[in-house]
Amino acid sequence: MTSITPRHRRTALLVAGCFFMEMLDGTIVSTAAPQLGASLHTSPTSVGLVVTAYLLTLAVLIPLSGWLTARYGVRRVFLSAIAVFTLASLGCAAAGNLGELVALRVLQGVGGAMMVPVGRLVVLSRTEKQDIPRVIAYVVWPALVAPVLAPLLGGVITTYLSWHWLFLVNIPLGVAAFATAWRLITAEPRSAPAPLDWAGVLLTCAGLGGLTWTGHLVSAGSGLTAALAVLAGSLLVLAAAVRHLLRTPHPLLNLRTLRVPTFRASATTGSLFWVAVGAIPFLLPLLFQTVFGWSPVKSGAMVLFVFVGNIGMKPGTTYLLNRFGFRPLLLTATTGMAATVVACAFFTAGTPLPVIALVATASGATRSLGLTCYSVIAFSDVPAELMRDANTLAATQQQTATGLGVVAATVALRIGQSLTGPSARLFPGLSPAAVSYGTAFVLLALLILGATAGALRLSTGAGDAVRRVPTGMSPVKSRSSRTG
Repeated sequence: MTSITPRHRRTALLVAGCFFMEMLDGTIVSTAAPQLGASLHTSPTSVGLVVTAYLLTLAVLIPLSGWLTARYGVRRVFLSAIAVFTLASLGCAAAGNLGELVALRVLQGVGGAMMVPVGRLVVLSRTEKQDIPRVIAYVVWPALVAPVLAPLLGGVITTYLSWHWLFLVNIPLGVAAFATAWRLITAEPRSAPAPLDWAGVLLTCAGLGGLTWTGHLVSAGSGLTAALAVLAGSLLVLAAAVRHLLRTPHPLLNLRTLRVPTFRASATTGSLFWVAVGAIPFLLPLLFQTVFGWSPVKSGAMVLFVFVGNIGMKPGTTYLLNRFGFRPLLLTATTGMAATVVACAFFTAGTPLPVIALVATASGATRSLGLTCYSVIAFSDVPAELMRDANTLAATQQQTATGLGVVAATVALRIGQSLTGPSARLFPGLSPAAVSYGTAFVLLALLILGATAGALRLSTGAGDAVRRVPTGMSPVKSRSSRTG
């Protein structure tokens, strides 16, 4: 029997809606770069700052969400985050120049950085262990759907409407979310939080911000030297942040949660899967539009079949987790997604549309299964007293990995361009541009197989604490519930 009440379910769906807005705004603007540049009297490449400013703010501020929640309470922070995000979206639509738009995107990122981690904490804090798979299934779908819908929605808006509607679509969603949150989210007793870890704030935010800026430099083609310099500096700062966070008594991010093996697996090798999930919806529309010559609407419509796979798989994920456990499903999801990505490498303009649609649907199904498994297993063995810390760290990891998806796609594509000659033997009869994309897809498939290697290391009964094993089956005793 489930203990999920209707109110609890509505709260989970509310958080899912907020997650959808945040994810959609991270990707949809890219489709309107030419139109935005012309309207704001700047180059399309400069519009990349509009995307980077938003992602940078998310990366920098998400680690603060746990402390702010402890300090001010979930209701106040959650409602404020929705209001800031919605008003900033309205401001973005009214921006008259690039500077105003970038500044308002930063403000939008402030709201986005608080909405999802705080909302998910509300949901998880009221969920029994064995109800976590079903609740996470509600919350995780926007991470699957938003990047897939963005190319089609962006293509429709840029073709038939003005760029302002990229932001105006958030207004009714934000108003509805605020009204719903006002009724559903109640104030809870608060304890005095530990002092804010200012050194952790500076080091963590600088390191994550540097990684995001590296992504902007790579995507904008600003030169390998500059990107490598920023990357090296960011990694050094993050190394210093890790050293500090492990030594301070009240860290901004509690890395000791990584002692829980199942949480560690989701946060480390699971990140490779999140990176690939962020990369494919970016790379496929580029292939369709730049190599095949398709319109943005046709391209977005074909990518939409990934959404079909997501939705088709979603109703069965909880049953599959209860029936088979995490390890077999993660092996299936990672190897299956790698296979579909390799299949994308052999697409040509002459490939029948039903074949492309079939591969996209299978890719969506494996994405849905994999992300749900990683999102659930992350919290399967985390004790209640560490849930806030684990939630903050998981949100930071997922946002960073998703943001790096575009970087991974761009880097893979450039490697493919540099290896056009040798790679041509793998893709006989294809144009140099098609060979570059084919190589990029193969490289991303290898990245996904890194997640497969991590899944192989899980114990047979990993995550059994959240499973409702069907009658007649005896669960395998999991070694992963031990910390250390």
